[in-house]
Amino acid sequence: MRRYLCLMTGLGPLIAALAATALAADIPIHEVVLYKSGVGYFERGGLLRAGESGRLDFKASDMNDVLKSLTISEQNGGKVTGLRYDSSEPLDKKLADFPFKIDGQASLALFLDQMRGAKVELKYGAETISGTVVSGRIVRSDDKQPEREQLVAMLDSGELRTLDLAAASSIRFADSKLQLQLRDYLTVVNQSRSTDKRSIYIDSSDAKERQIAAGYMLPTPVWKSSYRLIFNEKPEPTLEGWAIVDNTTGEDWTNVRLAVVSGRPVSFISNLYEPKYVARQTVELPEDRAAAAVVYGGAVDELKQAAVAGLPAPPQRALGRAQARLGGTIDGLASGANSFVTNESLVAVNVAAEDLGDLFEYRFASPVTVKKDESAMFPFLQQAIGARKLLIYSESYGEHPMNAAELTNSTGKTLDGGPITVFDAASYAGEALVNTLKAGDKRLISFAVDLGTRVTTRFDSGREVVREIHVNRGMLTTRAAIDETKTYTIRNVDQKPKTLIIEQAQRPEYKLLGQKPSETTTNAYRFEVKLSADGTEKFPVAEERVYDTTTAVSSLTPDVLLAYVQNKALSEAGRRQLQQIASAKRQIADFDNQIRQLDSNANTIVSDQNRVRENIESLNRVSGQQDQVQKYARQLATQESELAGVRDQLSDLKKKKAAQESSLNALIETLDF
Repeated sequence: MRRYLCLMTGLGPLIAALAATALAADIPIHEVVLYKSGVGYFERGGLLRAGESGRLDFKASDMNDVLKSLTISEQNGGKVTGLRYDSSEPLDKKLADFPFKIDGQASLALFLDQMRGAKVELKYGAETISGTVVSGRIVRSDDKQPEREQLVAMLDSGELRTLDLAAASSIRFADSKLQLQLRDYLTVVNQSRSTDKRSIYIDSSDAKERQIAAGYMLPTPVWKSSYRLIFNEKPEPTLEGWAIVDNTTGEDWTNVRLAVVSGRPVSFISNLYEPKYVARQTVELPEDRAAAAVVYGGAVDELKQAAVAGLPAPPQRALGRAQARLGGTIDGLASGANSFVTNESLVAVNVAAEDLGDLFEYRFASPVTVKKDESAMFPFLQQAIGARKLLIYSESYGEHPMNAAELTNSTGKTLDGGPITVFDAASYAGEALVNTLKAGDKRLISFAVDLGTRVTTRFDSGREVVREIHVNRGMLTTRAAIDETKTYTIRNVDQKPKTLIIEQAQRPEYKLLGQKPSETTTNAYRFEVKLSADGTEKFPVAEERVYDTTTAVSSLTPDVLLAYVQNKALSEAGRRQLQQIASAKRQIADFDNQIRQLDSNANTIVSDQNRVRENIESLNRVSGQQDQVQKYARQLATQESELAGVRDQLSDLKKKKAAQESSLNALIETLDF
């Protein structure tokens, strides 16, 4: 029957390896603090015996956070000399450096065959045989006989002998270094049984018992809060808060101090666990390169041939650069002193809640237990809170407002955001969501539709009114305003009075007129309206939009300018200046009309002249028409004289228009009011 390595009496190395590992004691969890940023703080503490190391076990995926946040302290003043932890290299790579390999079903004979040349000691009863391994083999005489494992060894006497491994009661290597390698090999295999578990070992120089504490951060599920708001006959309702926690660490939390923190501190992942390698350049010294072969040509003139002295030496400048690249020292891993900080609780155990700057902590007074892969709920709040019932309406709700409550955080604690289930008169009333609420802050929550109230809206808009007129560098700017009113008509059909909060969105460039909101949010106004029983209320909200319009004065017509002149918002100085501009523009317009009329007259004369010339040309081809030709000639001369006069008038008018335009441009440039 084949005997395998795992069954041999050579279990001594494996047992020794396991015993070495067992010297590291587990340190139990004492405290857990959960945050909203996806991490949790864990604190472990325990008593370590003399010469014992502490061991912390983690998931491989958690090692980056642990290495980033781990702090160690010893309560009796001992000194921590260092930390060791399992490498992230795969098992095959870790085992590749060993001079042997042990497969899962390797026989003892095949294992010893890898140890050729190693000295071994085998015990057969009271006899101990020492020798050097020559080979290991498995033999079978026939199919009916079981396999036998044999070792061929050269004894100390020099003779070769075949030894039956099954008959040996124990086997050990005489070389202590080889024995240690086998122990290390088995330790690596043992530590890698769980592919997801990694261990950190805490070493100390003290040779006495010591109390040790370790704190670190781990990625954890975000703890969740939920509330119950209970309205009853008391003046103030009761708010009940529950914290929901999930234990996904793979380890039981037994009688731990638990705290949950409201707030979101910054947290991130930094890759510290995976080994980092830096790519380096490969350089050579010039003298390390092999000399190249040289091919010589035949001589042309034997009297001038030159002896070849040999290959030239490498240039000194290039050699210097190569030496400079290699001349630097290679620094090893520096062994710096580690500074460990003791993690102390910021609040006493008997304090239920306390501000931590921008954070707020709920600490449970009694230890709790949460099994691994289980979740639990713990009450962290149960006290009266300031609240009043009301309705809230926004136009996006449609016809009906929402049943709501105005919560004033009078608990003295920060209330973490979460869902709220509302109970009214011992009945379920609805559900709401609330953001984190600081102590003393106020917040509205809505939890049901109020079918006993209806709201309609009507929109009215007034005419545009110019408020201001300004001119600068030829640009006229008007500031105008337009009024818009939204009227809410609210019908309360219930036989009880109500309070309604109207939430109207803020609009850019609009400001309220008349009505003052009870409060303002970042994007809405809130108006409070008292509703009588079985009554109707109208609530108008007037807004004004003020906007500016800029136009070039040169592009405005005289009629438009006169409209601005008549506006009461215009100053007296501005009115006089605009009147001058309007008069100048009107004169230019008159010049344009006259020029167009003279152009039309000139075109009529030219057209008539063409007709007369055609008549003269026709009459010249007919005899006896000389008198008529002379008449047309006199008419043509008269028209030419009239055309010259029209053209003189056109030239004069264009000069006057150009002068007037120049004067107008100068006036426009000097406008300022």
